[in-house]
Amino acid sequence: MTDLEFMDQAEAVLRSIERCCDQINEQTDADIDNQRVGGMVTLVFANRSQIVVNLQKPLHEIWLASRAGGFHFRHDGRQWVDTKGQGEFYERLSGEASTQAGQPLRFAG
Repeated sequence: MTDLEFMDQAEAVLRSIERCCDQINEQTDADIDNQRVGGMVTLVFANRSQIVVNLQKPLHEIWLASRAGGFHFRHDGRQWVDTKGQGEFYERLSGEASTQAGQPLRFAG
């Protein structure tokens, strides 16, 4: 994957996170504040906990940090998968956000 291909794919992920937050806020009482600065999106939940998603251009990875720890994802040609074999990006984000919000939430690309 070239740097340009990575940026196209990774930017689409950040846009989808922002879009999902808007939909979640319209459809639930989760009240997620999302803040985007460059290649990083920070999700702040009502309990003040955070999830940070940022792009690691030199490694062609997307990193996700939550209360549960840090996770690295690399595109496999179809989807973003955990570099340690622990699942797909949107599954992990949905699970971590659900835990931190205290209700089921779904993020998708």
